Amino acid sequence: MKKNIIVGLAVVLMLASCNKDEKILNTLNEYNNSMTEKGYHFGDKLELPKEVTENAESISISFGDKETSSLTVDPKFFTLGDNAVTFNIKTKGGKVLNQDATINVFAKSPEKNITYQIIAEYPHDPKNFVQGFQIEGNTIYESDGQNGSSQILKYTLGTTTPLASTKQAQEDFSEGSTIVGDKVYQLTWQSKKGYIYDKNSLKLLSEFPYPNVLGEGWGLTYDGKNLIASDGSKLLYFLDASNPSKLIKYIAVAGSSQAYDQLNELEYHNGFIYANVWQKPIVLKINPATGEVVGTFDFTDIAKKNTKGSDDVLNGITFKGDNMLVTGKNWSKIYEVQIK
Repeated sequence: MKKNIIVGLAVVLMLASCNKDEKILNTLNEYNNSMTEKGYHFGDKLELPKEVTENAESISISFGDKETSSLTVDPKFFTLGDNAVTFNIKTKGGKVLNQDATINVFAKSPEKNITYQIIAEYPHDPKNFVQGFQIEGNTIYESDGQNGSSQILKYTLGTTTPLASTKQAQEDFSEGSTIVGDKVYQLTWQSKKGYIYDKNSLKLLSEFPYPNVLGEGWGLTYDGKNLIASDGSKLLYFLDASNPSKLIKYIAVAGSSQAYDQLNELEYHNGFIYANVWQKPIVLKINPATGEVVGTFDFTDIAKKNTKGSDDVLNGITFKGDNMLVTGKNWSKIYEVQIK
């Protein structure tokens, strides 16, 4: 009889413990869900519910191969945008509870809506599926995509006749490009390699493999020291211009209320990175030191005039002095806009 009583008590205690653990995890889940949209800023402290903290001997957060017991949103640990983490809770009863969550980190200051006016229009060859776009002097350097029709070319602004061009192999889908001194660098989408050309003749000089961390080639620009590449994620990768296979660092990009991914065609101008967002008629102005979006351009009206399908979207930004030139895939025009 005594044995049955002891077993019964053990079962009751076990059920009570399980219910308590379940309550801790449910409470933590409700808290994390409530913070997903609101998000955090660097320096914020995670104010976990008492149901969690009062029953925990220790709490840590793991993220990739990193782990911290600090509940402060530290840029040494977290990145801007979404962070897929795991909460590790050691209860006072000695159990270890784990729960996956997403911690969104946003920029502290709201991004500005940057206004502009169209001051000029130029012809653009509608056969060109623009992936990379830059101007030097009055010469446009353009990288065009699609397997079988990928190329690098240059032409005088106001015309569509190439001054020089080089075709890529059938298996290559060309992506972003940028000018570095007397050379032009060009990415490919999934071939895991980039090309380097002579700027004057566009003769192919060499090729390079991507750093492993770079999943695909999307956009490319140059800040005067490093190449900056995008791969369709929320990350921008800084590469050694003298050895593009070497990763220097990366930053994540987010605004004050949302994370941005699908970062595509890039341009660096006067200390800021400008990024087109794939399939959206917007361009972001990004602080390269932090990844914070400080401003946005809404090119909806321009895009509506040129976008008839799902592929002919805005995708081309460069600067002519302080004015921005914008175009898109298979567009028949390049627009010069004056920033207000």
